[in-house]
Amino acid sequence: MPKRCVGQLNFMDAALSQRAQGRVSSLSEISRLVDWGGFERLLSAIPIAKKGEPSYPPLVMFKVLLLQRWHGLSDPAMEVALSDRLSFMAFAGLSLSDPTPDHATIWRFREKLGTLALIEPLLTEMNRQLDAAGLVMKQGTLIDASLVSSAARRPRMDEGKMSKIDKEARFGTTNERGRFAFGYKLHVAVDAGSGLVLDMNVTPANEQDVAVAPQLLDRAAGTVYADRGYDSDPLRRELTARGLSDGLMRRRRGRDLTPAEVARNHKLSLSRRAVESLFGTMKRSYRLARLRAFTRLRNTTDLAFFCLAFNLRRWRMLTTTP
Repeated sequence: MPKRCVGQLNFMDAALSQRAQGRVSSLSEISRLVDWGGFERLLSAIPIAKKGEPSYPPLVMFKVLLLQRWHGLSDPAMEVALSDRLSFMAFAGLSLSDPTPDHATIWRFREKLGTLALIEPLLTEMNRQLDAAGLVMKQGTLIDASLVSSAARRPRMDEGKMSKIDKEARFGTTNERGRFAFGYKLHVAVDAGSGLVLDMNVTPANEQDVAVAPQLLDRAAGTVYADRGYDSDPLRRELTARGLSDGLMRRRRGRDLTPAEVARNHKLSLSRRAVESLFGTMKRSYRLARLRAFTRLRNTTDLAFFCLAFNLRRWRMLTTTP
């Protein structure tokens, strides 16, 4: 099955382009910042089916998923918005005469990204471009995790601790009064200076934060800041082995904290605001307080696109802010 040839402008596209001159949109600013060729080369690994309708170029679909995440749209809502909003079509690389992807096409493309293990390479390419732009400060790294509720109904006590629909989700305690929630955890490493997401991992909600921490340190630099849940001797040894400094808050371990430790914890808590703000943005602005899929792989893809979309908006802000 051949790829569709899209993006060829006609008279109406040219007229609308002239009309938009002088107005700078956030989407057009992001388009100019990014080297899309780097992503296109990675996406070329997606095979083209030999039968059926011509497929959309993978880069077009990649941009559609970014638009979907920025606006918190379901697949059917994204289908409607893409055919209705000129700015969306322009960002994706579609002209007025091009047919737009339907919701099933959007779903299948997202599924391919997960099954072909393309998420990690796409995140790596994003970080490569951010680093090349000089935006990653490398003076400190914030690590943290946030529980995100499963799309499945929370199992009742008489049903056990597992869902028949979302079999990989688990119960985990939130930071608020130790209450239990059912779902997954998003673990992240964030550059302290820029607020950009450096790395991410998704686990069932019962996974301990400190156990996942070493997997988030490959791009870490400087002092690693984390809350009391990461206070452990093995993690401190891991930091030392990697040449990283200890910014882990201390917890009570069979004794009261000293006044110096209390003061140190307070100071470190102020340094961690960027990562806490990230999770707030994820749940409020990106509408990810509750997940939409029923497997860890699909939810990882959705949360990875949050990280990609967040970094692109952050890149624009860091570049355009005087």
